Amino acid sequence: MTTPDLSGVEAITFDCFGTLIDWAGGILAALRPLADTHGVTLGDDALLARYAELEREVEAGAYVRYREVLRRVVRGLFGDGASDGDADTLGRALGTWQAFPDTVAGLRRLADRYRLGVLSNVDDDLFEPILGTLERPFEVVVTAEQVRSYKPGEGHFREALARLGLEPGEVLHAAESRFHDVDPAGRLGFRTAWVNRGRSASGVSDARPDVEVPSVGALADLLGVR
Repeated sequence: MTTPDLSGVEAITFDCFGTLIDWAGGILAALRPLADTHGVTLGDDALLARYAELEREVEAGAYVRYREVLRRVVRGLFGDGASDGDADTLGRALGTWQAFPDTVAGLRRLADRYRLGVLSNVDDDLFEPILGTLERPFEVVVTAEQVRSYKPGEGHFREALARLGLEPGEVLHAAESRFHDVDPAGRLGFRTAWVNRGRSASGVSDARPDVEVPSVGALADLLGVR
């Protein structure tokens, strides 16, 4: 892939879960004990793929808060045998999920040159501890609760542009999910970077980014930020 000219970029917006936070690892840590309890024998990759499928189905319907999305996903995975406590497992765990090792240092580097934002399919209260984990480098934080829709809808992206006061071509959107992020951001005219973490809970997509990197630190390297 030829690296495009990114000299006009004024801001970088990020997806969070899967891009900055180890989403797949967090999901597996939360769901594997339930899978064992309920006799679900899917391997890790199959479990993540099923999670992605169910989450897409719920988020494509009428808006409900993300905590409820997670409940419905768990019930879809484990059926009528899932208790109320089981259904709340992901919502309880989400705030404890950890950043990838490169994330915080990479964000610090990028914040020295660029305005930063984060666009996440999550509720405000669930996101608050994660923002603390990431050391709050963001000028703009847009959640699903605020725009009452989920990516790959355009609400997050349009709201971010309005708050930043920038044109789409002045913003680089960096994300692990090509389905939720790279595709809609690219269609709106954002520059796009696929942060390919190798393991995904976002499902498959054919969307093509402008650039591909393995980490936030590698993105900073690409942009010449030391």
